[in-house]
Amino acid sequence: MLSLNKTAIEKLNHLGENSIPFLVVINFDKTDVDIIQNPCEDTSNVKFSIVENRELKHTKNICFDTIKPIDFENYKVKFDYVIDEIKNGNTYLLNLTAPTKIDTKLTLEEIYNITNAKFKLLYKDKFVCFSPERFIKIVDDEVFTYPMKGTISADIPNAKQKILDDKKELAEHIMVVDLLRNDLSTISKNVRVTKFRYIDEISTSKGNLFQVSSEIKGKLKSDWKSNIGHILNSLLPAGSISGTPKKKTLEIIKKIENYDRGFFTGIFGYFDGKSFDSGVLIRYIEKNGKDLVYKSGGGITLDSDVVSEYEELISKVYLS
Repeated sequence: MLSLNKTAIEKLNHLGENSIPFLVVINFDKTDVDIIQNPCEDTSNVKFSIVENRELKHTKNICFDTIKPIDFENYKVKFDYVIDEIKNGNTYLLNLTAPTKIDTKLTLEEIYNITNAKFKLLYKDKFVCFSPERFIKIVDDEVFTYPMKGTISADIPNAKQKILDDKKELAEHIMVVDLLRNDLSTISKNVRVTKFRYIDEISTSKGNLFQVSSEIKGKLKSDWKSNIGHILNSLLPAGSISGTPKKKTLEIIKKIENYDRGFFTGIFGYFDGKSFDSGVLIRYIEKNGKDLVYKSGGGITLDSDVVSEYEELISKVYLS
């Protein structure tokens, strides 16, 4: 796997050690890193917001004019390839994604302003993200992560119980929890799952969704601030949007997706001088010349159904 460059790691460690606030934005394969010192005072075209508890609301009656996803036949070729890799024992869970061209009169800044999510980022008029998923949070020498796997429409009768009883979703969730538990164990001690498969409600322009998450935490050394660059390098890419085993799965993703994820499924994080919080860059819209592209996907396991996974990829093209 690729590593963050040495200069970026050293700068992050230096800022952390000296309790200097910073915003960091890292792309999926860790080849592009932007570190903005004292971002709340910065005048560059970067806006971000991290809010623990937002009032439940959604962008009612605001949606895209058209969406143009990957065609089903093309998606099925990729899906079948992943299933073959799973049968051959090369991966057990792989997050398969694809770009969807969208048409809207909204600008990226307008989308940033109207969407409602825990983690929001507008990056230099290049992309906007309104993510419900945390990457890691570090508070009082404890590190937390919250893998998010399993989504269902809240309008479906008995939706909460259905998603919790779904064997495929359960298997996928267990694999992601196990992966992230192992990831945390590389940088912390006393790692344990403190909440398993709880449900959050997410409000979108298409209606409300139930999302299944778990909480995992570990104990860091007291000098974690001076090692924050190494911590991020060790944990990235995020397990929930790559797969397991991570190294081989990343090789398969690179081979089969046939497009550049860029900052999609990377992370952004904010250090305030005392604690660190960060989100996974999903629910993501990117400028590609004059076009806007919405990137989305989902986890594939041996029990996955190609039609359901294709529909999930499209269903995640929404404004929250």
